[in-house]
Amino acid sequence: MTTTDRSATEVEFIVEVLRAEADAIGRICRQVTDVDHAAWRKALDLLENCKGHVLVSGMGKSGLIGAKISATFTSLGQPSSILHPAEAVHGDLGRVRSADIVVLLSYSGETDEVINLAALLKADGVPRLGISSTPHSALARLSDVHLSLGDLTEACPLNLAPTASTTAMLAVGDALALALSRRRNFGADDFQRRHPGGMLGAGLRPIVDVLRFKVGRNLPVVRDTATVREACEQTRTGRRPGAVVLVDEHGRLSGIFTDGDLRRLVLEHADGAMQRRIAEVMTRRPEHLVVDDLVRDAVRLMRENRHDEIPVLDRDGKPVGLVDVQDLIAMKVVSE
Repeated sequence: MTTTDRSATEVEFIVEVLRAEADAIGRICRQVTDVDHAAWRKALDLLENCKGHVLVSGMGKSGLIGAKISATFTSLGQPSSILHPAEAVHGDLGRVRSADIVVLLSYSGETDEVINLAALLKADGVPRLGISSTPHSALARLSDVHLSLGDLTEACPLNLAPTASTTAMLAVGDALALALSRRRNFGADDFQRRHPGGMLGAGLRPIVDVLRFKVGRNLPVVRDTATVREACEQTRTGRRPGAVVLVDEHGRLSGIFTDGDLRRLVLEHADGAMQRRIAEVMTRRPEHLVVDDLVRDAVRLMRENRHDEIPVLDRDGKPVGLVDVQDLIAMKVVSE
């Protein structure tokens, strides 16, 4: 077999693996729609009524998937942590409270450590949500509510390594966490409070909180009746943005004139360029943000329209500031 043939075969195999995992999720979608929707509603009712933590427990690969599911619950407003089923019987049961719910993961539904934990939790009256392949498993019998993944074929050619089943389990966990947050009306403000760092948190900050150029401080506004020279003279002192913000007789935004516009004007109309009325050469009704917008809205506008400067207006259409692309680069929400 040539190197080219081997590469083609490997790519085909990779596609087969991805399709097998996608098919597993597709099967669950059909099952939820056609058969199991009542169980999903019961699962959400159980989670919604949780007054404590959602503890997630699984052994081996299921435990690793459980850690991700727990993290998703936490980030979406539901306190959660992981509970190792083997460590639970050696003291960690002490972290389980009556107000908690335990989500138990085992594709076979027969994993000894998980079954033993489920039996102990049932004896203690702790609510249990089980996720396994079949409603006839031992885990299903020990659960208050059970979700069945169905008979899935692993992406592994030997049908041994947990692959499609763990992908399906992760997708189920994500679906539960997101559906729960939707029931609880978990919004962008709630998300930002839990993600104040990194790009997620930065994108949810109000745009007015990050403005470097503000009207009345370091951003002059110029009447659109001025000449290009007059506009440049009014904005040449101190640290200046790369654009002039123009307003009409009522102080409302009427246009913007950038450094790039100035260069093009001088190159194309060298004689008399500076004496022209800026209203003749400015960009009228430019894209803008309002005071209620977020940093992510500025990022979207800059990416979609390739603008380096975007005016920010109050609710009356009057400029309050200007977003400069360099500010977003400094925040690391866009790259150069």
